[in-house]
Amino acid sequence: MTALAQLRAGRKARRIPQLALGLVGYGASVMLLVLSGLGAAGWNVLTEGTAQTLGISFGVATNLISLLVLLAWIPLRELPGLGTLLNVVIVGFAADATAIVVPAPQGLLAQIGCFALGLVALAFFDALYLGAQFGAGPRDGVMTGLVRLSRLPVAVVRTGIEVTVACAGWLLGGTVGVGTVLVALCLGPLVGFFLPRVAVRLPDAASAPARRPSRRHG
Repeated sequence: MTALAQLRAGRKARRIPQLALGLVGYGASVMLLVLSGLGAAGWNVLTEGTAQTLGISFGVATNLISLLVLLAWIPLRELPGLGTLLNVVIVGFAADATAIVVPAPQGLLAQIGCFALGLVALAFFDALYLGAQFGAGPRDGVMTGLVRLSRLPVAVVRTGIEVTVACAGWLLGGTVGVGTVLVALCLGPLVGFFLPRVAVRLPDAASAPARRPSRRHG
């Protein structure tokens, strides 16, 4: 579904707030994982490893990876949408804001609690903004494209991506912790659980491809 078709589709009174809430929550959840100190998500490991290898900052590495990932959308036949653009703007801001207002946990139990909350929240808000059907972010677009082309469940594809980028980041010198392994193994199944429960059903038949991953889990 093109960006114009996404905007013309119905139920915008629910979809726009759901998109905004999902992206804000996603950014906050990413920072909770970082603050836990137990290991970040695979994409962050890849970003850290890329930054060290190329001698660039974490932020520049993030933008570079986003650009390369968007280029990967071409063979996957994914189309950017409003959610793709807002993902770049909102997620980083929400993560920075969370770091300001949420103190780093002290003690192992607090770290575990912060990590667990971040992991479940990350999966939920990821599914929430994807379910608004305004297009995926750069990294999630790879997931939705592979789900559509391979016809595999969301959980299988997401887990495969997380494991792959975490391993690549580790080989480049990124830091891998026990939390990284848990994110790689658990995020896919959690997104697969939440997505069919929060996805917005659109009356327009053109939105059918965006709902296929949900129906396989519903």
